[in-house]
Amino acid sequence: MSRTPAAVLLLVTLSLSSCAGPDAGSTPPEATGAASATASAVALPPAGGRFDYQLGAAYGVEAGLDVVVRDASADPVRGAYSVCYVNGFQTQPGEEGLWAGENEELLLRDADGRLVVDPHWPDEFVLDPSTASRRERIVAVVGPVIAGCAADGFDAVEIDNLDTWTRFDDRATGLVKRADALALARAYVELAHAAGLAVGQKNAAGAARAGRDLGFDFAVVEECGAYAECGAYREVYGERVLQVEYTDNLPVSFARLCADPDRAPSTVLRDRDLVGPGDAGYTREQCDVR
Repeated sequence: MSRTPAAVLLLVTLSLSSCAGPDAGSTPPEATGAASATASAVALPPAGGRFDYQLGAAYGVEAGLDVVVRDASADPVRGAYSVCYVNGFQTQPGEEGLWAGENEELLLRDADGRLVVDPHWPDEFVLDPSTASRRERIVAVVGPVIAGCAADGFDAVEIDNLDTWTRFDDRATGLVKRADALALARAYVELAHAAGLAVGQKNAAGAARAGRDLGFDFAVVEECGAYAECGAYREVYGERVLQVEYTDNLPVSFARLCADPDRAPSTVLRDRDLVGPGDAGYTREQCDVR
């Protein structure tokens, strides 16, 4: 993935000035007027449209797709609204070197001092946004990835694992506070907008309103149909919700899920591993666009 060093440095510097924000235990402020003005200049995803979620494999796109989400290490799709996946609250597999040395201090530890890993993704360590200083340093590591998405031609980023405070909320197993996670989210939003990117909230239905107030432009949500959470996102983001359901966790048929009035206009069914066509287990179905 190409990078523009001067632009990356400028964008990270701009973000660090606002990242200090609220410290542990405080409530992050809502999006500032300046941030809102910047957000008004970004291109938003189409309200409805054919959609694909390609994190596991970036493969050829069929004609007529309107929105495609790919990993930051992949190329954007020309002719479609391209969303860049960035892991903003946990480490990304294969990038352990970014968090070595002094940066290991930015990783969450449990009460016994052991690094906290995501039990569902055991090759991902959880980040620790508990102080303004830690958040600044985290942004200094992740910020160039976001800026690189812009340099490569993506239209937007989705910031994954915002909901760490709901999964790591006990000192014995690792503690992330809601206010700290939202303060880090605000820094990412401002950085993305400064780079000319729209920015999507990823999951965390209980924080949909807070996310919108922080400046998120749209939402990328997994399994809101399976967990009856789609209405929470639709109430805040309206038509600008990209919904992904998985074959291994459907409480009803996909056809019935598509008939749910709360589901997003752009809803896709994928296999859990997000493999490409021709691989065992590949699935991609789309609800009718509405």
